[in-house]
Amino acid sequence: MAMFQTMRLPVAPLDTAADGTDVRPLLQLSGGSMAHFELRSGAVSKAVTHRTVEEIWYFLGGRGEMWRKQGDHEEIVPVEASVSVTTPRGTQFQFRSFGDEPLTFVLITMPPWPGPDEVYEVPGKWVPTVG
Repeated sequence: MAMFQTMRLPVAPLDTAADGTDVRPLLQLSGGSMAHFELRSGAVSKAVTHRTVEEIWYFLGGRGEMWRKQGDHEEIVPVEASVSVTTPRGTQFQFRSFGDEPLTFVLITMPPWPGPDEVYEVPGKWVPTVG
C-alpha cells in the first residue's frame, strides 16, 4: 500500500525538460506522475514526442498556442488559464508563450515519467527559441 505524500511547489525549477521548459517535479504514484512547467514569455519550446507515456495538461497562467500532430491529423489550439489538453501516446507537440507573463501548467504523465530517454525531438511547427 502506498503511503500518503504531501509537498509544496518548489520555489525554483529543479530541472529543464527536453522541450526546453523549466520543470518542478511534484508527486508520483504507481499509475502516474505530476509536474509543474513554465515557458518564459515570448519563448517557443522544442517540438517533441514521447515513446511510452501520455499526458493530461492543465494551464494555470499566461497565454500561448499548442501544436499537436498524430499521423495526418494536426491542430493548433490557443492555451491560457483554465484550458486542459491531452497528448496521447505518440503525439508530436510544441507550444509557445505570448504576452507579458510565462505560460505555466501542470501535467499528469501516465505511466509515471520513466526518465530522459522517454522523449525525443521531432520537426515542429515553429522555430524553437529555448535550449
